[in-house]
Amino acid sequence: MNKKVVICIIAIIVIVGMVLGYNLATDTKHEETSGEASNAVQSEVQEEKKADIKIYSGNDRPIALMVDNNVNAQPQSGINSAYVVYEIIVEGNETRLMPVFKGVSDDLMVGPVRSVRHYYLDYMKENDAICSHLGQSPQAESDIKILGMDDINGQNYDTGKARTATSLFWREKHKKAPHNAYTSIGSLKQISKEQGFELTSTADSVLNYVEEEVNLESNITANTVVIPYASNHKVKYVYDSETERYTRYSKGKLQKDEATGENVTTKNIIVTLVYNYTLDDGEGKGRQTLNNVGSATGYYITNGKATEILCKKDSRTEQTVYTYYDGTEIEVNDGNTFINIVPIDAEVSFE
Repeated sequence: MNKKVVICIIAIIVIVGMVLGYNLATDTKHEETSGEASNAVQSEVQEEKKADIKIYSGNDRPIALMVDNNVNAQPQSGINSAYVVYEIIVEGNETRLMPVFKGVSDDLMVGPVRSVRHYYLDYMKENDAICSHLGQSPQAESDIKILGMDDINGQNYDTGKARTATSLFWREKHKKAPHNAYTSIGSLKQISKEQGFELTSTADSVLNYVEEEVNLESNITANTVVIPYASNHKVKYVYDSETERYTRYSKGKLQKDEATGENVTTKNIIVTLVYNYTLDDGEGKGRQTLNNVGSATGYYITNGKATEILCKKDSRTEQTVYTYYDGTEIEVNDGNTFINIVPIDAEVSFE
């Protein structure tokens, strides 16, 4: 009798265990399925938000162009049409601009076009951009091949004369050489097609754009921002609370977009402080280089406020990640951005 009772108890325990095990497995599978569904929904929402971003939309491949920033080159054409513009120091305490275009009109005239330096290639590469310029330093010429850039050297197409119906690079009479070379987005696309370059891209934006307006919670007021590249070259941005944009000045002069006659303005400003030094390349031209791989400090500026950030670039070809000091990636307002990469000892000021 006792033996039968024991067997029954064991049988009951086994049955209960099997039921509990089945329920646990079912619940786990349900949770996994629910989790996968939740992740899928979240991914769809994120993709929808990306699709709503106006400044970086569509599958047109970005095109980067080296633009002269000498006073004799101003005003430059097409700057306001770029989704991002990089400004970096070059020899002679000058800077050059690198506007990057995506989804703009083929008719847009851009320039004046100048030669490229090797460290600009890093920022072309991280934007998956076609590299466009008029000449290059020896270092850039070498790195264009090493990095496998899709490259357009305007020296191969420059007529040296006024524009005609077939001109791809040409010279404008109202400026003097070497500050008078121009091209168009349509010309750059035509050359790209002839060279077999991809004209579409699925690369993600370098910047983490968001649809909702970003208003920084910071105690740094940034209605006026002054960024010194050198003693004789300072950039100033002045905030307009009505348009919620910054107007740009260079060397004390209001900058205009030659294509439209409008003031050069921007929604966002990013400052990266990077160590630069003169190359010992035997030519004595004072060419610069940057220690831009690794982590650097800087600022994100928008809507009249500034906050300190970190700018991390793991290699020359990888995208720069801009984060707050807690490691969270910054959210960038949907609008064009000037990225000012400045000497590490630059004393950026805010008012």
